[in-house]
Amino acid sequence: MTANDIRARYLAFFQAQGHVIVPSAPLVPENDPSTLFTGSGMQPMIPYLLGERHPLGARIADSQKSFRSGDIEEVGDNRHTTFFEMLGNWSFGDPSSEDGVGEKAYFKQEQIRFMWQFLTEEIKLDPNRLYFTCFRGNEDLGIPRDTESAELWKTLFEEKGINAHIADFPETDGLQNARIFYYDEGKNWWSRSGVPKNMPVGEPGGPDTEMFWDFGKEQGFHEVSAWKDEPCHVNCDCGRFMEIGNNVFMEYKRTESGFEKLAQKNVDFGGGLERLMAAAQNKPDMFACDIFDTLRSHIESLSGKKYGEHPEHTFAFRLLMDHMRASTFLIADGVHPSNTDQGYILRRLIRRAVRYADILGVPSQALSSCVSPVAEQYAVAYPAVLEKLDSIITVINTEEGKFRQTLVRGLKELEKRVAGGTLSGTDAFELFSTYGFPLEMTMEIAKEKGITLDEDEYRSEFSKHQDLSRTASQGKFKGGLADHSAKVTAFHTATHLMLAALRKELGEDVHQAGSNITTERTRFDFTYPEKVSREILDRVEEYVNTALDASASVGTVIMDKDQAKAEGVEGSFWEKYPEKVTVYQVEDANGNIYSRELCGGPHVVNTKEIASFGRFKITKEEASSAGVRRIKAILE
Repeated sequence: MTANDIRARYLAFFQAQGHVIVPSAPLVPENDPSTLFTGSGMQPMIPYLLGERHPLGARIADSQKSFRSGDIEEVGDNRHTTFFEMLGNWSFGDPSSEDGVGEKAYFKQEQIRFMWQFLTEEIKLDPNRLYFTCFRGNEDLGIPRDTESAELWKTLFEEKGINAHIADFPETDGLQNARIFYYDEGKNWWSRSGVPKNMPVGEPGGPDTEMFWDFGKEQGFHEVSAWKDEPCHVNCDCGRFMEIGNNVFMEYKRTESGFEKLAQKNVDFGGGLERLMAAAQNKPDMFACDIFDTLRSHIESLSGKKYGEHPEHTFAFRLLMDHMRASTFLIADGVHPSNTDQGYILRRLIRRAVRYADILGVPSQALSSCVSPVAEQYAVAYPAVLEKLDSIITVINTEEGKFRQTLVRGLKELEKRVAGGTLSGTDAFELFSTYGFPLEMTMEIAKEKGITLDEDEYRSEFSKHQDLSRTASQGKFKGGLADHSAKVTAFHTATHLMLAALRKELGEDVHQAGSNITTERTRFDFTYPEKVSREILDRVEEYVNTALDASASVGTVIMDKDQAKAEGVEGSFWEKYPEKVTVYQVEDANGNIYSRELCGGPHVVNTKEIASFGRFKITKEEASSAGVRRIKAILE
């Protein structure tokens, strides 16, 4: 069964269960500066998990394009990728119902049976090779063990004639001839803040139950791994087991004294398409599966080498396949190489790909030929990639040419630095970060000249560099929302009202150019060529405060992109958005619309929530950069 088959069957299955299928959000989040990339299927759904009503109903499913820059350094083994697809389904509970679920949504019993049916009947996974984990509970926090989920899985096994034992402490006691295991909150709990003790008051979260595929004891993975002297269990890193999906049950809220049940109970499922593919094809090496077949064969043809024949070449193959696929999708979604933000990550991907293409012996300036195999593989699911084929090829070809020139300059800089007979770890890292000069080449040249390189110092500098990359997958370097607290959310909606007022006063050429919102203030950058007078700023303040006084409702609607554009909805970079877009709107009881924009971020339900923090006041207006002005404002 191919990856395309799995995606199609997943969406068809959940559509048959009453779910509305929504298109993937872009890899660069819609009008949301709080993060560089969409890193999970759940990310675009956060407003609805936190209580906002989804305009398409209580049951939603999709296949979401995702990118995690924090995994760049992990690529090269048989299962890590930076770009992936996350199959997802959600149930948004009804807080007005007695059980927090309501008639249209569902919870544990339905979700667990849905997943069992999908795994064993739709994609025909052998139930004898499936394993599941559940939350152990935490008595100190007053959160009970999730026996309900464990017993539900056990019943489903029994329906297949399989006697599935439930066991605890697999970390120390191993598999214990069981199929279902309890783990602590480090493995089987989800909240945006991580484990329960880190959750702030008011934060929702809940236990999850994860699903694993067993590639088989006969593979002998554990016996030759670094963990061979420890018990093997489903969360062991030896490679025998692979997590293929996670069902999150959001049913708790953190309080001052501990935890209590949420009024709204949600289901959030995420399953990596590539991991489900590896299970369905029973191939521990994800890169040997069908979704990479065309690209892998193309690289073999370019390099004259065979995938899997030599460990060093296998590593390079995997990195090249991942980075070229990721780069293709990022460029298709409007990202271009640069030294900042998303562009910085893309540039790093392409330049790493050049380095490992050279190791494989791929001809110079041939990297861009890898785009067509990627576009063809995804032609049905993501036709926009194929439509933008020529422009993607041009971007990658240009970036490879620039990097090769950079390598020449880096070699000259290295020769200057070693001329004195020494080379520090900091020197080596600067050669890498500034010139893209690989450490391996630096070490080879230093060795030829009899110079010892301080690798520890280099590793220390490189660790700082990794932290910066990981920051990109968690939140933007110096922009966006500090958190999703009530005060920050209020500032976020107020900032959109301010933009509407600025466009009213200064013209429709005014657009957002960046923001940074904390609990103390909002800082907003917008396109405008000259200083804004205090008189106009006063009118902007008045506009926002009028909206606050009107107790205007805030809601969202999903509509066709062309319709949104025709109706004058505010938004930048329309080409990045899917055919269906989320439009946020602030409207009072008399039908007055104060703001209407593309936005997927958190908002208040009513502007009176903003007013509860005070009056909106602009404290400063100044230049940010050429053609861009900056406003700072507070609520007091």
